[in-house]
Amino acid sequence: MIAIDQTVVSEELLEKKFVCDLARCKGACCVEGESGAPLDKTELKLLKEVYPIIKDSLSKEGRESIEEQGVYITDDEGDLVTPLVGGYRECAYTIFEKGIAKCSIEKAYFEGKTKFRKPISCHLYPVRITKYKAYDAVNYEKWSVCKPACKLGEELKVPVYVFLRDPLIRKYGEEWYLQLQMAAEHFYPKVK
Repeated sequence: MIAIDQTVVSEELLEKKFVCDLARCKGACCVEGESGAPLDKTELKLLKEVYPIIKDSLSKEGRESIEEQGVYITDDEGDLVTPLVGGYRECAYTIFEKGIAKCSIEKAYFEGKTKFRKPISCHLYPVRITKYKAYDAVNYEKWSVCKPACKLGEELKVPVYVFLRDPLIRKYGEEWYLQLQMAAEHFYPKVK
């Protein structure tokens, strides 16, 4: 583990390789799972603001799920999450383009319609953050749907923390990321 400010970072972020391979996984992380994407309390207002912007781009089922459940829900474990279509299928914010599941919020972001890119938990995946009183635990989460990403990451020799540079900076800032990068270069000198 690596301690940086108020975080404890798993060395797997430096050791494991990862590059999303949407052509192979088809965006399964937006479809699979037992709950919606974890949300930070600061994102609740942003979801309310972005919903009218993306509403028409959603599937009928996605729109209906949000209208029935709300732009966010509390799951069985008491966590704030995105709603699922029908309460058990893909994230209600998912759109499908050429058979690939994608985020409607992120599409609107890239089209310049919103400044909110997508929930930070989605942007950081496969990293998951567990908040404790004194620190955040920043961990790599291995999930079978991401096997193509692990394979591509190995082929390209891209560590998780390098692939996730932008979302890690979004979450913890440039200075924090530079400290992580220095730790990586110290412990894994061949990693750049």
